[in-house]
This record gives sequence, C-alpha cells and structure tokens, in this order.
Amino acid sequence: MRLVKYAFVLGLCVIAITARTQALSADSLSAYPVIAGADTIAALADLNSSDRTFGQKLAASPIRYFVGALVVLLLFLFLWFRSLAARLMEQPTDTGTSAATLFDLEDVRSTAIAIRQASKFFGLSILGGYLAYVAVEGTPMYGYAMEWLNLAVRWTHVIAGIMWIGASFYFIFLENNLNRTEGLRDELAGNLWAIHGGGFYYVEKYKVAPKEIPKHLHWFKYEAYFTWLSGVSLLFIVYYADARSFMIDPTIAELSASMSLAIGIGSMVLGWAIYDLMSRSKLVLRQDLFALVGLLVLGALTYALTHLLSGRAAYIHVGALLGTIMAGNVFFTIIPSQKALVRAAKTGQPLDASLGKKAGQRSLHNNYLTLPVVFIMISNHFPSTFGHSGNWIVLMVITVASMGIKHYWNLLERGIKQTWVLVVSILALVILSMAISPIFEDKLDATMPASFEEANAVIQARCVQCHSANPTDDQWPNAPNGVMYDTPQQIQAMADKIMTRAVRTHSMPLGNKTNMTEEERTVLKRWILQGAQIQ
Repeated sequence: MRLVKYAFVLGLCVIAITARTQALSADSLSAYPVIAGADTIAALADLNSSDRTFGQKLAASPIRYFVGALVVLLLFLFLWFRSLAARLMEQPTDTGTSAATLFDLEDVRSTAIAIRQASKFFGLSILGGYLAYVAVEGTPMYGYAMEWLNLAVRWTHVIAGIMWIGASFYFIFLENNLNRTEGLRDELAGNLWAIHGGGFYYVEKYKVAPKEIPKHLHWFKYEAYFTWLSGVSLLFIVYYADARSFMIDPTIAELSASMSLAIGIGSMVLGWAIYDLMSRSKLVLRQDLFALVGLLVLGALTYALTHLLSGRAAYIHVGALLGTIMAGNVFFTIIPSQKALVRAAKTGQPLDASLGKKAGQRSLHNNYLTLPVVFIMISNHFPSTFGHSGNWIVLMVITVASMGIKHYWNLLERGIKQTWVLVVSILALVILSMAISPIFEDKLDATMPASFEEANAVIQARCVQCHSANPTDDQWPNAPNGVMYDTPQQIQAMADKIMTRAVRTHSMPLGNKTNMTEEERTVLKRWILQGAQIQ
C-alpha cells in the first residue's frame, strides 16, 4: 500500500509540474511582445502550437524503455528483498541454533533490509526524476528544474563527503595518537583520552577484537556509500545529461556523446581494477614502491583523460576514479573484513589478525586520497588549472603535493616532525602557481590596437546568450552567477574574469557552445591588456 501512496503523490507532482510548465509557456507568449518583434512572436506561436502533451513527449522519449526496465528491475529487487527480510524475521531460532548461524542470519537480514530500502529510494527517485524531466523538457521550466536538481544532489554529495572524510581523518588521528605502552591490558593495542564539547571521552583499541562483542556496534559505511552514489548522480545530472557542452571539446578530440560517456565510466572501472590488482599483489608490501607505481598509473590515466575529454570533465573524472577506489575499498575490503572479525569473535572462532591489517591498509590509502579528491571537487571553480594547456601536469603536481601535506600531517600526529615534507609540498604548489601564471604576458598583444567596439561585438555574438538579463540559451534561464554583459559598464567590470575564462583557459563559452574563435579571443585579450577602456 505504501508503494501505491508514493506513486499517487508522485503522479500529483508530475501533473502539477506539467500544468505549471504549460502555463509558463502560454504566459511567455504574452510577455514576448514587449521585448521582441512580430517575427519573434510568430515563431514562438508556431513553437507553442507544436508543443506536445506530456503523454506525447513520454511516448517519444528515446530512453523510456531503458528507464522502464530499470524501474521494473528495482521494483523486483524491492519486492524480493522485502519478502526475504520478512521470512528471515520469522525464522525460528531455538537454543540449538549455533552462534555462527545466528550471526549469518542477522547479517543476511540486515543486508536484505538495506537493499530493500535502497531499491525503493532509487526506484522512486529515478521514476519521479524521469517523469519530471519529460514534463519540463522543452519548456521555460527546464533550466530552472535542472538547477535545483543540481543543487539538491550537490548539497547531499558535499554533506556526505564531509561525514566520510571527517570520519577518515578522525580514525587516522586515533591510530596515530594511541597510547601503546603505558598501563595497557594484554588484549589492547592502545587507548586515548580526549575532551570535546565540554565532555571527556575514553577510547580503547583492541589488538583484534574483545572477548564479547557489544550488542550495539556502530559501523562507518553509509557515509562512503552515499558520497559515491550522490557523486555518480551528479555526474549524470551535470555532465552526462549535456555531454556535448560539458564532456566534449572539439579542439581536443572529436567524440560522440556516447563515446565520451563510455570513456568517463570506463576510466572509473579501469582505475578501480588496476588499483585492486595492485593491492592484492606483493607490491603492497613495499609502501614506497606501491605509491610510486600508483602515481605513475594515475598520471597515465590523467594524461589520457585530458587528451580525450574537456579539461573540466577530465578533472572531475580523475576525481570520480579516486572516489570509486575509496568507496570500493570500503565496500569490498574494509566492511567485509570487519564483518569477518565480528563473526569470528561472536562464534568463538580463531581471529584472523590479517583481516584487520588489510582493512587498516585500505583505510590508510583512502586517507591519502582525501586531499586530492577535495581539490578536484572544487576544481571546476578554478579554470586556470583544468583550462591550462598542461592541465594533466597541473593536476598531478597538486595531487602529489597534497598527498605530501597529508603525509606530514599523519607523521606529526605520531610525534614525528618531518618539516621538510611540508616545505617541499608547499614549495611545489608555489612554483606551479608561478609556472602557469600569465605574469609574462605577450607584450606584442598589448601593443596591437583593439577597441571596445570590437570586443563588444565578440561578447554580443558569443557571450550574451547566457550572460544577459534575458538569456536565450536553452540551459540557463537566468544569467550564470548573475554575470551580465548588457552594458559597457558590466563588461568592463568583468574584464578580469573574461581574461581568465574566455582568453587564458578557454573554459568559456561553456563547451564553446557559441563557437568563439581564436581570433575573437585575441581581440578580447588585446582590449583587456590595453586597459579595458569603454570610451
């Protein structure tokens, strides 16, 4: 019955969205006479007359069968695991049932409940999202709806990421600061006193596991899962939904949208496969050699991505690759190892200390990957990095330097002060920032005349489609970040941004959607170098 309730609410939402978008389409026609001529009004009227109903758009959608099959699959999983969880709840457990069997039953039941809930959540989300997408597609509400969807998923991703990385930092801090020598019981590996938020805390770490497992045991796993799932969802919303604008740069490689998606998704799968093979080999016994080989492999993948995808998409997919490695460590190694330890402790079986070591090793790898991943998460705001001609080198230098900073941090928490590691890491970032800076600007361009009229002609032809009080671009109903180029004063005020985004990094226009040429970028560059005068 709850599924029927959810479907009913979902249907009402879709009907409301459809009615609202149709109303906006009609209202937009009456508003256009103020700002457009008769030809524009006629064109809009023709467009409105050819608008399809929600049912027609749904029937013509090219992905309707894929989405339908996916929703049916998730519905099947939901019903199957709901039934399984219910049967396990009713499973008789007499006094003769072994501890191992009880643990296995409880583990399967909790897993079934988790899959049931995940199937319901993603099934309703995909169905609702798809129906809403069909309802707003081709209407004035499309850009607005996508913006809010982007915001909601991005917000979730950031919150989950903070929880996951915070937990990683905290437990590495505990590991590095444990008292391992004074007044310890035989079964303890260390302990720690701490104060926070007005209270005292006492933490003990066992060498393997306590003799009796507590009834209430907290597991740190869902932070990782939600971070990865929300991140992949964001990839689809931002990059894959408009691959031609965000994934492809024709000046780098001529790719189809489907090919760019295959490269992006394939890089995550390949990256995880290589890392996992390395972690299962004897190479992992040599931490220094393991790190060197890992960086070389990462460098090769980064080079390939930056020579196939747009700079921004390449960076985000390196981040997705590293995030997949981190989430894979949690799902495939850390949690299974912890479950095996708990099972052995509850059933009185010999404890395999190597399981804890493997989990700890993968957790440490995750810890070193956190700073590079955090940078990549925010890198799309800094086009001087991903937009540089040597962007793959820029990313690798930042990755190695940030890992060096984390290494210094970890050593310091263990009482080992290696200041040179921090100095070298920061110095590498400073040298990098100087190497890619425009401090040695081409003096010839500064002497070549370029008037505001020439620069303005480029901006009006290539930029105001988005950056205007009344954007005409199909994706942006409002000027991105409130940046508008409708008046000379607005253009002059944003001269530095124009130089950074359109001239130096080529990150604007987005995906070069309006086909700005190198000659036009040079005009903008010369005008700005000569003082960005508007008189």
